[in-house]
Amino acid sequence: MNLNQIAVPFLLTLLAGLSTVIGSLIFLSRIFRKRRFISFFLGLSAGVMIYLSFMELLPYSIKNLGFLSANIFFFIGIIIMAIIDFFLPHHYLEERICQKQSIIDRKLLSTGLVVTLGLIIHNFPEGMAVFLSSFTNVRLGILLAIAIAIHNIPEGIAVAAPIYYSTQNKGKAIKYAFISGMAEPLGAIIAYFLLKPYLHQNIISYIFALVAGVMVYISFDELLPACFREGHGHRAILGIVLGMMIVSLSLLFL
Repeated sequence: MNLNQIAVPFLLTLLAGLSTVIGSLIFLSRIFRKRRFISFFLGLSAGVMIYLSFMELLPYSIKNLGFLSANIFFFIGIIIMAIIDFFLPHHYLEERICQKQSIIDRKLLSTGLVVTLGLIIHNFPEGMAVFLSSFTNVRLGILLAIAIAIHNIPEGIAVAAPIYYSTQNKGKAIKYAFISGMAEPLGAIIAYFLLKPYLHQNIISYIFALVAGVMVYISFDELLPACFREGHGHRAILGIVLGMMIVSLSLLFL
């Protein structure tokens, strides 16, 4: 097998994943990292995840699986995330971080950790999709990578905002955005070495339905309460709407 057949799809997946770091850097610019923007950016994060779930992931699953099957797996995703959220040791992670530095807002730190986990879960199938589409059709893979890179930018903001506001540490904000983005090339590696013989349209559709449920749970359980908790409702709503608009524009590339 030609090395370029693997290298080009993997490079496209890596670049799409790294765009989360671009999002974190935009957020950490001198203008946007001020505390008064927190409701806006958390709302933007929720808008991105909700719109992506209901306008891309779930419709894709319904198209391939049918309404009932797709929705069953959507709600299974919600239930799985609720169970994970209950048993997830993110409070342990909070304690580890708190031991090393002063934490301004523990609840916001918890939100940031859960959002990071959710986006890691979300980015696995995205990485698989970019890699497999590029593997068979480079032009389609490039278009898909561009679209994913565009909506990964606000996802980088989604991770960086609560982490930075709770720790005041730029390095941690960038690190967690990077970790969430690197799930995409990891998904590509898994797709190639382990799952490629078994991956077909229906399997990816099941995965997307589950991911949609995970992201909706995170939005309603973590992001929306956090953005309205700050007391700037209009900024939060502006962020939600803008997040939805950004994703809708990114999907024009598909």
